[in-house]
Amino acid sequence: MENGSGNGTTAEGAVVGRLMAAKRQSGKNYSQIAAETGLTNVYVAQLLRRQAQLKSGTADALRAAIPALTDDLVAEMMAPPFRSFRPDLVHEPAVYRLNEAVMHFGESIKEIINEEFGDGIMSAIDFYCSVDKVKGVDGKDRVVVTFDGKYLPFSEQKSEHMVSKLKH
Repeated sequence: MENGSGNGTTAEGAVVGRLMAAKRQSGKNYSQIAAETGLTNVYVAQLLRRQAQLKSGTADALRAAIPALTDDLVAEMMAPPFRSFRPDLVHEPAVYRLNEAVMHFGESIKEIINEEFGDGIMSAIDFYCSVDKVKGVDGKDRVVVTFDGKYLPFSEQKSEHMVSKLKH
């Protein structure tokens, strides 16, 4: 799945391919790059897949962690990405199981959010995600996926608050 960026364009896929090649050349995994840059491992993957925008304050740290990043690749990474996903990716077993878990537990998670916070949602914009490997109580490897999103309450929709309805 190394050539897919989400929007399906050949040019974007080529950029992602070059970014993945630079990562491979570094000999580092996402968690190692994350440790060197101060980012989460998932965010590093998002950057290299052109699903997140590289900020100027992070560019030097990422270049230090992945020396093969060229000026043109860094410039591409600093442009706003086309965030999407490949529909066929849902069939990939790990992605399918993640979707299945969210769908299975989603209603319960939503109810707990409502109990703990009120009527609202978890942001996927002001959002952090990481994947960690831990040993379970039985000694077997376990995957820990952390979703850390800002709580966003739903607003009561009063006409007096609609800026577009205000008369100037």
